[in-house]
Amino acid sequence: MKDVTIETIMRTSPVIPVLVIDDAATARALAEALVAGGLRVLEVTLRTAAALDAIREMKQVPGAIVGAGTVVSTGQFDDVMDAGAEFIVSPGLTETLGRVVVDSRVPFLPGIATAGDIMRGYDLGLRHFKFFPAETSGGLKALKALAAPFHEAQFCPTGGITEASARDWLAFEKVLCVGGSWVTPAGAAMADVEAKARAAANLR
Repeated sequence: MKDVTIETIMRTSPVIPVLVIDDAATARALAEALVAGGLRVLEVTLRTAAALDAIREMKQVPGAIVGAGTVVSTGQFDDVMDAGAEFIVSPGLTETLGRVVVDSRVPFLPGIATAGDIMRGYDLGLRHFKFFPAETSGGLKALKALAAPFHEAQFCPTGGITEASARDWLAFEKVLCVGGSWVTPAGAAMADVEAKARAAANLR
């Protein structure tokens, strides 16, 4: 994926499912359901011991673009690259992690919540950001205010986005996609996940 930009990934579908996977044995079926529903970009968060194996399993699904989320250190970056992650999402942005990912040319979506965060990203040559945590950082009104001085920046709001609110976020021209977990509720059957994915894929 080194020749694919983060913008291309963000424009692939309007919703990126944010996945917390406890059992890697369920990962492939989950990816198949999401891709069948039209959501090809999948973010596997590093919040569980199963995450790296889940990335490996999901990579086997045709059409899936599998990335790693909640990457907070260069050690984790090395681990997810070994697992085959095709893009990187972090909850925040440090120069140490940012420089390593930027130099690798792997598509990168770092988290920002303030103007200072965006300026740090600009210093690294970045123009695409995850606005996180979106709702508790002031919501859509706050993002519009943040985006105004940074006309080149484009965003993927994540954190508190729901099926009901996603369309409002997506209506803002600076928002290329949103991240959300509502597509994969705990205990949902794969048929239900596929249906929710199809609805999410049609939000824009």
